[in-house]
Formats: sequence, structure tokens, C-alpha cells
Amino acid sequence: MDPSRDLERIALQEARLQFAHFDLAAAWNVALAIKSMGEASRAPIVVDIQLWTMPLISFALPGGKPENYDWVRRKRNLVAHFHSSSYAVGRKLARDGKTLADLGALPERDYAPHGGSFPILLQGTGCVGAVTVSGLPQRDDHRYVVEALASVLQIDLREIALD
Repeated sequence: MDPSRDLERIALQEARLQFAHFDLAAAWNVALAIKSMGEASRAPIVVDIQLWTMPLISFALPGGKPENYDWVRRKRNLVAHFHSSSYAVGRKLARDGKTLADLGALPERDYAPHGGSFPILLQGTGCVGAVTVSGLPQRDDHRYVVEALASVLQIDLREIALD
């Protein structure tokens, strides 16, 4: 898993997985897509969808744990700070041999550069919130969110999925 290759793909994901508008119906559709994937694979995940102005949806599937909610909070904080997916930030750090502290002394108790939180991006506006999954290995958390967003937006993932 080459960080540079992943970063190219994540940049494409962020460029293509953008909404013309994002409302409660869109949030429900994203949540239902993640729930369906999680139930099909019996994934012990926690799912959270928030706009920066308010929380929208938060739930756990069987096996989701209290600490997953803290991981959600920390990954979501990273997206709020950088307006980029938490996995992209983590892969940049890996590529550059740096730590979270090198990015401005962000405390690890409040920020997690691990996959699973993806910005809710509005065309012409930018980042207005985040969709976050926690409970699986970070690459899988990221994949769940990306696949759900692509499904709702009806975007073909073949060119932008991580290998």
C-alpha cells in the first residue's frame, strides 16, 4: 500500500464525491448504505454523520464499542481541521515520515489521522461536515464511507477505489 498511490486515489475521491446539495434525506441515504454494508459483513462499526452546524445521525451496529465513538470524534475533528479525509492526512504523514505533532501540535487525544472520516463536500462550497465510520481496520473504515457516498451519488468507483 504505497502512500503516494493512495493519496492520488483519495484526491480523486474527494474531487468526485461531492454533493450538489446535502440534506437530511441525503444523510439518511448515506447512513442506510453504510448500515446495509455493515450488516451484510457483520461489521462491528459505529457510524456518525454530522454537519459542522449539527449532528445528524449516529448509531452502532452489533459489536460496535464505546471506544469507537471516541475514535469517531477524533477522526471527525481531523476532517474539520484539514477539510480532507482522515485517511489522506494519515497517509501524508506516513509518506513524509511525520507525526500528528508535526502538523501543528494537534493533541492525539482529540485528533486521529486514521482512516474512516470523509468530508461532506458541497460543489462550489467545500467541506460542510463529515461521515465517519469506526470499528474496522482504518482502510476498511475509509472504504465503507467512500462506497456509501459513491452509491448515493451514483459515482462509479472503479477509477478511484483504493487497491
